[in-house]
Amino acid sequence: MTTSVNQIRKTFLDYFAKNGHKIVPASSLVPDNDPTLMFTNSGMVQFKNILAGNETRDYTRAATSQKSVRAGGKHNDLDSVGYDVRHHTFFEMLGNFSFGDYFKEEAIYYAWELLTKEFMIPKEKLAVTIFHTDDEAYDIWKKVSALPDERIIRIATKDNFWQMGDTGPCGPCSEIFYDHGPEVWGGLPGTPEEDGDRFIEIWNLVFDQFEDLPDGSRINLKKPSIDTGMGLERIAAILQGVHSNFDIDTFQHLIKAIADMANTDPKGPLQASHNVIADHLRAMSFLIADGVLPSNEGRGYVLRRIMRRAMRHVYMLGVKEPMIYKLLPVLQKEMGEAYPELYRFDKLITETIKAEETRFGKTLDKGMRLLDDETSQLTKGDTLNGETAFKLYDTYGFPLDLTQDALKGKGIEVDVAGFDAAMAKQKEEARKNWAGSGDAGTEKIWFEVKEKIGGTEFLGYKTTKSDGIVKALVQDGKEVDGVKSGEFYLVANQTPFYGECGGQVGDTGIICGKSFKAEVYDTKRKLDTVFVHCCHMIEGEVKVEGFASFEVNETNRKQICANHSVTHLVHKALRTILGEHVTQKGSLVAADRMRFDISHPKQITADELKLTEDMVNAAIRANYHVNTVLMNQDEAVKTGAMALFGEKYGEEVRVVTMEKDGEVYSRELCGGTHVCDTGEIGYFNIISESAVSAGVRRIECVTGKGAEEYVDAMEDKLHCACNTLKTNINDLEARIGNLLEEKKKLEAEVFNLKKTLASGGAAKSSETEVVNGVKFIGKVIPDVHPKELKAFIDEMSQNIGSGVMVLATDKDGKASIVVGVTKDLTNKYSAVDLVRIASAAVGGQGGGGRPDMAQAGGPDASKLQQAFEEVKKAI
Repeated sequence: MTTSVNQIRKTFLDYFAKNGHKIVPASSLVPDNDPTLMFTNSGMVQFKNILAGNETRDYTRAATSQKSVRAGGKHNDLDSVGYDVRHHTFFEMLGNFSFGDYFKEEAIYYAWELLTKEFMIPKEKLAVTIFHTDDEAYDIWKKVSALPDERIIRIATKDNFWQMGDTGPCGPCSEIFYDHGPEVWGGLPGTPEEDGDRFIEIWNLVFDQFEDLPDGSRINLKKPSIDTGMGLERIAAILQGVHSNFDIDTFQHLIKAIADMANTDPKGPLQASHNVIADHLRAMSFLIADGVLPSNEGRGYVLRRIMRRAMRHVYMLGVKEPMIYKLLPVLQKEMGEAYPELYRFDKLITETIKAEETRFGKTLDKGMRLLDDETSQLTKGDTLNGETAFKLYDTYGFPLDLTQDALKGKGIEVDVAGFDAAMAKQKEEARKNWAGSGDAGTEKIWFEVKEKIGGTEFLGYKTTKSDGIVKALVQDGKEVDGVKSGEFYLVANQTPFYGECGGQVGDTGIICGKSFKAEVYDTKRKLDTVFVHCCHMIEGEVKVEGFASFEVNETNRKQICANHSVTHLVHKALRTILGEHVTQKGSLVAADRMRFDISHPKQITADELKLTEDMVNAAIRANYHVNTVLMNQDEAVKTGAMALFGEKYGEEVRVVTMEKDGEVYSRELCGGTHVCDTGEIGYFNIISESAVSAGVRRIECVTGKGAEEYVDAMEDKLHCACNTLKTNINDLEARIGNLLEEKKKLEAEVFNLKKTLASGGAAKSSETEVVNGVKFIGKVIPDVHPKELKAFIDEMSQNIGSGVMVLATDKDGKASIVVGVTKDLTNKYSAVDLVRIASAAVGGQGGGGRPDMAQAGGPDASKLQQAFEEVKKAI
């Protein structure tokens, strides 16, 4: 007979494989097709759309070993774990499925053959139940098993009739029970002793043969289906000859490791603590591997509760240092072959557990002492006041159920109503003291939304598609129950859409339900955890509490991920090339471009930019793997992780590392979305460098398709330049150099001609006047740069010998004036004084220079002749 859990799982899957079933991998613990479920809690979840007739696949028979969690939501076994022998937060559900293929007879036959022939369970140890009106199932069981009538039990309750919901597929069930023998108290289902442990359900066969319609009627399904589920831990306990699930091999290996680390007796007074730690280790490890991270909202909070319950039990074993994270290698050895994600995400799992242990360890001891003090005078049947329970929650991080669990053994209750009142009071105080930013009226709405729904769970690290429940709608600054047209804001219980944060723009995409379709043109994040979808209604009407499908524009997201990941590569490159003083001062990560601001005291040279490009592109080609772990912030910094400017971090942070073969290229604290490997970025270009403020430089970059388009545009311009200059790309630089040299020579010739014209002509013509015995020239020279006027003055000084010269030019209606005074006259006339007089005439103010040469300007070039006259008056 098969014994180990791994052998049992293999036997089950092999049996159904040889009977034509597709072996389908377990789906994620985070359901992507049912927003009403906190976690995947059965094998049926991933096939729900097939059973409902909304999806088809290339197989009609399937078998799975589905990882499942029942903790939080309506399916919650958390309070029972450790206090009985069969409940778990995490378990495996073995199941076989038929989608319009075989039905009751084959399903019953397969189950009976597997149990009695493959697993060799004596048939006298088995009993079955059927729905009380299901004569067909009764006849099949009688034929297949030959069980006596008293072991085929008709049950009239909902326990033997399954419904997907108020509408949809449904049908009778048949449950298979194992008899642990008369030495264990209990009776058959339907008897007064049915709650005992003698007869334990091991397999449930669901016969989906009806459909409930919205009008309340029930019709036959055109293609009846089969959905079965058998708990692996329960069947393993039977086959291994033990009564408690915690005595099966998988758990015993974990429990032994716990006892060895804690130096405790696993069968002693603290046996329940060993069981809880082993159970919760499995739940937390698999949840983290599937992308759930500890937080104060939704699934993350359930995970945190599981983790902290386990940590309290570690504390009860006398261990004061982080320990649970050290158990992962034992779990990997037991379950890693069947679930390789335990190896694939071992760093994420280890660091996340260690960070939470470190964080909670700081307050656990103080909280436990407070709890002991507050209950020292209480006895069995008494109640701990709600204010103390809330203080443990608010100050020491004790979830309410952790406090209840800690007092359970003493028979002390917790005043839950008092706890809720204290929580409500704190929220009211927070509301009074809260001050929003921006439009206060609009911001206040998000505070109220958060208070009502608690926040949004972000699924976008793992997927770009999910279902969700619409929890709030806002239009024209007010919460509404429904929206039919125009622009509006939508908040859901969960979403794959990234809300703008940390420089990364919000996602775009589509949200649709049965009766509506809306475009998401942006996603914002309000009050940290409320993800607000900025929508435009395409068609139909959306209502609060309605189901919806959320689909991120995947092309857009991939480009954003590439641009975000490249910021980390650029940061590393610039620190390497420019120096360790370089730190990020800001960024913009969009789909079409990336902007990156750094601390640097001077312009980044062209050579330095080229080196940066080369280094980043080399890192892209190296195809570094990008992995993310959750760590305690202090530990993250110790590992060399860079913290970014302007970001606010909690005690636990996401650390993004780009590494390959043990070489760490980059490690930063970051909450954004990224590529899986740097090779996905493709190609990188810096398109500009500029100053933002004193000591801050900005580079703008493109990646992937954007970089290709940039290079294509540059090549087009090169070809156009070649065509214009009638040369080829190889000779273009020389051709431009020759043209510039020729231009320089021509400009010099033109300048000399202008100078000769201005000075020689003036000195010999009637333009030279004598004013108060002093030679005077006043002349407007068109089409010259104002800077050239000084050179003209120098040339004219040589020709005039002695005198005062005022030259001006008109550029776009504005006057530029230069006054020259020969050296022999500077003790009598100052060029500065004279240019100021000229400037005033054309509407200017001031002017400056030397006694022999000064310049000024003014806005009204039409009065230049008047300026000359004013200078002559001054002479």
